[in-house]
This record gives sequence, C-alpha cells and structure tokens, in this order.
Amino acid sequence: MEEKTTTLLLFLSLLTISLLLLRLSQDKIILITTTTTTSDSDHQRRHDPCLGRYIYIHNLPSRFNLEIIKDCKSITRPKDKISMCKYLENSGIGPLIGGDGFDYSPSWYATNQFMLEVIFHEKMKRYECLTRNSSLASAIYVPYYAGLDFRRHLRRRNVAARDAAGKELVKWLKKQPQWKDMSGRDHFLVTGRISRDFRRNSDNKSAWGTNFMLLPESLNLTFLTIERSLTSHNEFAIPYPTYFHPTSTSEILRWQDKIRLTNRTILFSFAGAQRPIRNQNGLVRTQVIKQCKSSSNTCRFLDCDVKANISCDDPISLMKLFESSVFCLQPPGDSLTRRSVFDSILAGCIPVFFNQGSAYKQYRWHIPKNNSEYSVYIPVKELRTGGKNKIEEILRGIPNERVVGMRENVIRLIPKIVYSKPNRNKPDGEILEDAFDVAVKGVVKGIEGIRRKEFKTE
Repeated sequence: MEEKTTTLLLFLSLLTISLLLLRLSQDKIILITTTTTTSDSDHQRRHDPCLGRYIYIHNLPSRFNLEIIKDCKSITRPKDKISMCKYLENSGIGPLIGGDGFDYSPSWYATNQFMLEVIFHEKMKRYECLTRNSSLASAIYVPYYAGLDFRRHLRRRNVAARDAAGKELVKWLKKQPQWKDMSGRDHFLVTGRISRDFRRNSDNKSAWGTNFMLLPESLNLTFLTIERSLTSHNEFAIPYPTYFHPTSTSEILRWQDKIRLTNRTILFSFAGAQRPIRNQNGLVRTQVIKQCKSSSNTCRFLDCDVKANISCDDPISLMKLFESSVFCLQPPGDSLTRRSVFDSILAGCIPVFFNQGSAYKQYRWHIPKNNSEYSVYIPVKELRTGGKNKIEEILRGIPNERVVGMRENVIRLIPKIVYSKPNRNKPDGEILEDAFDVAVKGVVKGIEGIRRKEFKTE
C-alpha cells in the first residue's frame, strides 16, 4: 500500500513539474513572439519612407473642381488677352514657349499666375506618399479650385451666388468620416488667389470677394495661398507659379549655372504698371516709376499698362529684362505681393522690397529669415524723403563683393520657388526640393503640431 502511495505521489510530482515546464516554455514562446513582432514593427517604421508623410485626397464632387475648368470660358474676363482655356493646357502650366530667338530649355511655359490650384492638384495626384486609407494620413488635401470658382463670379453683385460653393463645400466636408476626428484641423486647401479675395466680412453687394475663409468651419482648415493675411493663424503663403517647370534636378542646376554667367548691364529695373495713388501702395509705386525714369541710364522701366506697346504677358521679354538686371524693384501693387518677385529670383536678379509684407512676412517656408543676404529693403519713408534718385544712391552704395554674394544666395533659392512639371518622376536619392515639396512638408509639420497639442490637452 505504501509503495503504491509513493508511486502515485512520484507520478503527481513528475506531472506537476512537466506542466510547469510546459507553461514556462509557452511563456517563453509568447515572449519571443511578442518581442519579434515589436521588432518587426519598429523595423517597418524605420524603413517606411512615407511614415508621417502620407496624404489622403478627398474625392470631391466634380462641381468643386473639374466642372469649373470645363467651363473655362466663364473664368476668362473680357480684358484678358488670352483665354483662360489656353492656360489650362499641360496640367495647368499652360502652353509651351518656343519660337525664334528662344534659347531656353524645353521646360518653359506661358503659365498664368492664377493656375496654382490646378498645378498643385496635378502634382498632388503624383505625390509619392498618397494613401487611400485616411486613418494613415498625416494630412487630408481638399482639391477645391476656390480661386477659379471666384473668378467665375467676380462681377456678380449677388453675394449669395458668390458664397454658394464655399458653403456647399464645408457642408459636404462635415458629412465625411474624415472630418470627425479633428473637425477639419488636419485638412488643407490651396488657393491661387490672395487671401483678401475670400475674406469679405459684409453682405454689401458692392463688397469685394467671398466669405469662404471666414466660415466657422474654414477657421479649422489650413490654407495655402499666394498671399496670406498677416493676422491669420491658419494661412501660409507659397510662391506664385513661374514660367519654368523643370523635369529634373540636372535641369535646375544647368539653369543656375547659366544665369551665374549672365552679363548684367542694367543696375536696376521695374516691370509693372501705374496704380491709383489713393493708397500707400499706389504712392510707393508712383515714386518707384518716377525714380526709375529719372535714372534712365541705370534703370529700365517695362510699362505693363494695358495701353503700352510692350506686353508684360510675354515671358521672354520679362525674363530677358530680369536676366540683364542686377536689382529688380518689387513695390506693392493691387496687393502686397507680386508674381514678379519669383520671376526675378528665377532670373538671378536681387529683389528690392519696400514693404515687409511683400515677402519677408509671407513665404517663411520658402525663403530664409536672413533677408539682407538675398534682398534689399528700402523703407517707404526713406523712399519718399530721400530725393529723386534715392533708389539709385542706395543700390550704387552696395559693395560689389556683397552684390556677388547676394546674387549667389538668390540663385540658390531657385529650386524652392519653382514648381517642377507635374508628371516628372523623382529619381532615387534626389535631394533638391521644389516649391510643392517644401509646401507639403510645411503643411504636414504644422498639422502634426496641432495634433500633438490636442493630444496633450486631452
């Protein structure tokens, strides 16, 4: 009896030990499996170049984009010399420039300054980090052509008709599941017009623009505009489109080398038209034109008035002028900013500003903070009280070595202020970023900051 009891106890002990060993073995397997899974996840995170860069594009109803450009005749104004339909060619970058005496590369197009919405959308369609899963997206792009839509209703006195599409858009967005997570604070939108065109704060029929940016829902969106409101928290200015849309980094480098060797026989130039003198912008421009004309031996004035014989719509005439100039004057016009700023930078011409809101407080993602290293700033007071040749005196007083350094800094800005051709393929290892790349990076970083702030608050 004792022997059977001993045997039974021994069996139970062995069974207990076996079960314990099995449990320990299973725990080890689970631990190894968990560790391996975590390791694989970290490995994938490190080797996914799109992590933190994914963009989701809203598939908007066609009335917010495609139908607008199909109705291109309605966005052409009576005084336009060329139909806007022509500018929609080649994914919005316009017709190819060519002809006798044209010695540039085949990447120059007659691009209209209001086509940024179309250009950006076409480039975004080919962005390397698109996702169809919005939960993976760092930002959500809303391809509404707000500027072109506004152009269709430019002269309508019925404010309700002008505002209708913007209100319909936010109504549509609020119904989408992507809106619920952050109430639109991870959404962004590009406009090819200045901010003021979307900030009408009255229902007066004669008041300018739409109220799109002032809608409660719009205050949560991030807007990329060619000119931002300096008091707005959710607007960021990005460059106007230029005439150059390179297909490769090597093409940009060749262009930079070309303009480094350009013979600049004109000290300073101005391309623009007179503006009414009822406000400060008009007064500044009047002074600039007067001083340019009084310095006829050192300044060239290209009159862009509609009655002038020379057309400033001719890209070749403009680029030849800027390439021949050491400095390019950039006074405000209808608004603080000008497309000419970017055309002159593209030509390697040092910009001269008369208002800090013309560039320094606008394009913070695309131009450096050290303003004096690539531009000249002449305060309005100094311009108006310094005599009829004050601009020439200031520019002549800059040492040649400094001018050479400033021009080189201007030339280095070129990759970041041009929009490369929408259908170009980026080769592996490409390091130069264009204006689109810089803008997308800025949007993603900004929205990530908003997301972190909300997470901390919660």
